[in-house]
Amino acid sequence: MHRPPSAATEVADEVAAVRPALAARFTAERPGARAAVLSRLWRALAFEPLPWVEDRERSGDGLVLRLRDGRRLTGPAADPYRTDAYVPVVRLDEVAYDDPERLLTDLAVPHSASFAAELGHSAASLALSRAAQPRAAREGTTGNHPDEWPDSGWGWEQRVVDGHPYHPGCRARPGFSVAEQLAYGPEHGPVVELGLVPVPAARCLVSGAWPRELRDGARVLVPVHPWQAAHVLKQSCEAGPAAHPLMSLRTLAVPGSVHVKTALSARLTSSVRDISVASIAASADLSSFGARLAARLDGLLHVTRTLGAATAHSPDLAAVLREAPEVFASPGEHVVPVAALATTGLPRSPAWLAAFARLALTVGLRALELGVALEAHGQNLLVVLSATGDPLRLVYRDLADIRVSPARLARHGIAAQGLPTRVLTDEPLALRRKLFGSLVGGALAATAGSGPVLREALAAAVSELPRTEDLVALCEEPLPVKALTVMRTSPGSTGDLWTELPNPLRWR
Repeated sequence: MHRPPSAATEVADEVAAVRPALAARFTAERPGARAAVLSRLWRALAFEPLPWVEDRERSGDGLVLRLRDGRRLTGPAADPYRTDAYVPVVRLDEVAYDDPERLLTDLAVPHSASFAAELGHSAASLALSRAAQPRAAREGTTGNHPDEWPDSGWGWEQRVVDGHPYHPGCRARPGFSVAEQLAYGPEHGPVVELGLVPVPAARCLVSGAWPRELRDGARVLVPVHPWQAAHVLKQSCEAGPAAHPLMSLRTLAVPGSVHVKTALSARLTSSVRDISVASIAASADLSSFGARLAARLDGLLHVTRTLGAATAHSPDLAAVLREAPEVFASPGEHVVPVAALATTGLPRSPAWLAAFARLALTVGLRALELGVALEAHGQNLLVVLSATGDPLRLVYRDLADIRVSPARLARHGIAAQGLPTRVLTDEPLALRRKLFGSLVGGALAATAGSGPVLREALAAAVSELPRTEDLVALCEEPLPVKALTVMRTSPGSTGDLWTELPNPLRWR
């Protein structure tokens, strides 16, 4: 059967054309990148409620999935918290697959064709990203002494090479050519010149204080990512500030300790990254609310302020200005995104990991008791480290997707005026899903790197925490996490879909 060219082949051809010096390293990284994406896909196959999987059973050191059409998938026993590329091959009946795109293509299950292409793109883009950085640096076996750490916040963001630790589309950047990935991907170390689109103030919604340097008389100058200008707005822009891209790609650091979140109408992992008009309208109230929350947590949590936000009443043309997390560092301290912690080498110490888990759970559970479920994954959550690497306190950025319980807030005398309706819920399951799925199933699990290591860190931490109903649920119930692959293969569904993982405190 003739197969069309794979995403990896297309990317390889582009690399050879636009960056030939990178071609050999890209080729060398391709097998490992395929295994990394296949490992993420195997986790989804093993644990998500996929409608075409009939049954799952252990078989020795392996796992067998029986499909509704009678076929069988076999692979290694799946650790839902493991982050290395531990699945080199999966078998569909008797055929071995080391390529996630080919596997999903040949499975030919409903709504899988486009996702299969995304997985091919994810593996190829991951190989490209890895080719840009030495293996030792991204695995934290070099450059992990505090004297060698980055001296800027964006320098830490550039260390995050592999993207989402559990999403099979961890590095999928559909719509981005190789040249654009090299020009805009933080792991490639570029400087990006933002554009500015002038919009009459009367046609803009502005929240907070929009700075004078982004005004031109009666016009508001809205910062625009150059990819957005070329592919979505399709217009030229005035020259804006030079910026360093952060790991979200659409948020960039500009001079003056400010981060600019731009609209980027491309699908990255699960979502299209535009900025809704409603989120602009709510940004100032959410920012004030974040400050009130942080004030209740005894200095253990800082929440970055939104300085200003503007939209031309379009999700495709909007921007948010936030203070940079490093403003919360005292001299000698470092503010590190949790997603970059692996590059410090610190998580290899069980004592350090237990201390970090204790800090993260203390903050997360206290905020939840007050009525706020943070979406504390490795991108939103940062840790302030001492000069010697001790975890001191946390920084949280981007309040857009938190969940808030009005009833819990009222019990603690915290005002919730102005918060958007979509973030409000008193349902314990919804609140716990938001926090536990992101903090435990995301930030802590990825930092630990495996179920056994996560179990030990959590066990050391929870023994010192107040035994609230939320803590009991965390210790005794299955862990809720987003069903990332189900979400990408369920075109008729909106919002988050969930699955349950074995409780990490009982994982063996």
